[in-house]
Amino acid sequence: MRSRSLPAPPQVVLSGTPGLRPDGTRPGDFAEEAGQASDNVCEALRCAGAEPSDIVQVWSWLTARGDIDAYVKVRKDVISHRPAYMLAVVPQLIRLSLRWESEVTTVVTHSAAEQHE
Repeated sequence: MRSRSLPAPPQVVLSGTPGLRPDGTRPGDFAEEAGQASDNVCEALRCAGAEPSDIVQVWSWLTARGDIDAYVKVRKDVISHRPAYMLAVVPQLIRLSLRWESEVTTVVTHSAAEQHE
């Protein structure tokens, strides 16, 4: 008997998503920057036909250990399921003024039509 392979569901990968406002400025405090980063991820996913529940992996980099609690709070506010997570604290990011950057991978298991019902 021959097996049929099913097409893989579409993936959306967001690479290097920081907490910059739409005008390109960085919020003053880390909690606001973290919230803006999450808003940016959610908006990019929406534009790609995905949603936070489609997230399967999140890699994040912070530049200060003291920001971990704020990061975890924002992450829990946005993602209610349990994708794979990685968090690292690094001395700096490529853009020196940034304090957070994330990469997000999703697997979209629903159709765009389902989203708009």
